[in-house]
Amino acid sequence: MIETDQLHSAPSDCDRFLFAPVGEDKNGYVVTVLSAFARLGLDPRKEASDLAGLSRPAARERLDRLLAGFLDVPALRQGHWLTAERLASLLPEQMRSGATLRDDGAPGGVRTKPELPVFWLLMILIAIVQILYFGLSGTGE
Repeated sequence: MIETDQLHSAPSDCDRFLFAPVGEDKNGYVVTVLSAFARLGLDPRKEASDLAGLSRPAARERLDRLLAGFLDVPALRQGHWLTAERLASLLPEQMRSGATLRDDGAPGGVRTKPELPVFWLLMILIAIVQILYFGLSGTGE
C-alpha cells in the first residue's frame, strides 16, 4: 500500500525527468515517464534514482530497453531510441556522482522515516506504565 506522504512528496531533482512526456497512448492521453514506469509495474522514483546514478549512455540504454517493451504508446514501437535519448538528457547531472535519492526524494541515500516506529514504541511504553501504575483490576477504585 502507498503511504500518504509518498503521494505528496517534496519535489526532487528527478521531477523534470519523471513528468516529461513519453508520447500519447492509444486513447490519445499524454503519458509521462512517471505513468509509463507505473504502468510497467516499476517504482517511478526509485527507477529515476537508479537511472540518474548511471552514466548517460548506460541510462539511455536502460531507458531504451524499458520503452521498447512499453506497448501503451504506439509511437514508441519505432522511435523508442530517440525518446530514450531525449529523456536521458533530462536526468539530473549531479546524481551521476554515485549519490542516490532517499525515500523522500532528497539526495543522500539514507532512509529517514523513524517517526512511526518511535510513535508506536512510545504508545506501548505509556500503556505499560498505565497498567503498572493503575493496575488491571478495572474496578475504578
